[in-house]
Amino acid sequence: MLYKIIISSFALLFLANCNAQKEAKNSENGAIKNNVSKNIEGKVIYFAEGENKFLSEYQMNVTFKNIAEDSRCPEGVTCVWQGAAVANIEFMGTHTKPATLQLATTENAGRNYHKSISFNGYVITLVEVNPAPASGEGAKALSGKYRIGLIINKDGGNSSTNR
Repeated sequence: MLYKIIISSFALLFLANCNAQKEAKNSENGAIKNNVSKNIEGKVIYFAEGENKFLSEYQMNVTFKNIAEDSRCPEGVTCVWQGAAVANIEFMGTHTKPATLQLATTENAGRNYHKSISFNGYVITLVEVNPAPASGEGAKALSGKYRIGLIINKDGGNSSTNR
C-alpha cells in the first residue's frame, strides 16, 4: 500500500513539473515575440532550408544548411524536457572565410547550445524554427521543410567568430 502512495506522489510531481515547464516555455516564447515586435520590428530574416542570401546591409552571405538536431517536444505531447532544435548556418563576410556555426532554440552551455553568436561584428540570434515536430512523424519527416528566423544586430566587436 505504501509503495502505491509513493508512486502516486512521484507521478503527481512529474505532472506538476511538466506543467511548470510548459508555462515557462509559453512565457519565454511570449517574451521573444514581444522583444522581436518592440525592439527590432521588421528585422527578422527568414530562410528556408538550403536557402542562401547575400545580406548587403550586413555585408555577409548566409546559408541555412540544415537542422542538425531536433529534439523539441512534438505538438500535443507532454514532455519532461522541452528539447531543442539546432541549425547549421554558414556565414561568410565580404572579408572573411566561410564558417558553419550552430544556433539552437535554447541556451544550454553544458550541451554547447547557443541562441546567439558573434560573427564579423554582428550578434546573430536564432528566434524561430518551424515547423514543430508532430507526434506521429518525428524530425526526419521534416527534413528539407524547415524555416528559420534570424535577427542580426551590430555587436561593436570586430572578431570573426566569437561565442
